[in-house]
Amino acid sequence: DRFGRNREELTINKLKCKKNGVRVEYIAEKIPDSPEGVILESVLEGFAEYYSLQLSQNIRRGQSESAEKCQVLGGNRPLGYLTGPDKKFVIDPATAPTVRMIFDMYAGGSTTAEIVRHLNELGLRTLHGTSFTPNSLHTVLKNEKYIGIYTYKDKRVIDGVPRLIDDDTFYKVQEMLK
Repeated sequence: DRFGRNREELTINKLKCKKNGVRVEYIAEKIPDSPEGVILESVLEGFAEYYSLQLSQNIRRGQSESAEKCQVLGGNRPLGYLTGPDKKFVIDPATAPTVRMIFDMYAGGSTTAEIVRHLNELGLRTLHGTSFTPNSLHTVLKNEKYIGIYTYKDKRVIDGVPRLIDDDTFYKVQEMLK
């Protein structure tokens, strides 16, 4: 039932196998090589597609409900935050000062190269434990979560995340980045 996500994809994959002399065998089900087997195989494929669609719908609904609560949805969490016991963003006391330093230095006129060099000389690391680069620095500088904006798809929640940077500094940096 994982040979394809829908019946069309499954049919194409089985056709490719057949053209190359490969027979598809089912492990969980015994499908007879008869007209009844054709109908049974179609029903099983329909159930597999239904299950995949239902699972996808449930995941989207769960993510949407979590977004309503401004919870972390997985993926990469921004530097300066941790996931709290309620699955919401909380300020990470170990890395939040790094984020503030980045914004303060940039707003104060330091170049990207100067900031990257300084952070790496101090032994500070990105969320992934790697050295800072201009790209990782720009990712930090452009992230609206630092001014408390939680985003999910087309939804934006003001004060949905604990704020690390004041508006004046953030928007000054945005203008300087342009």
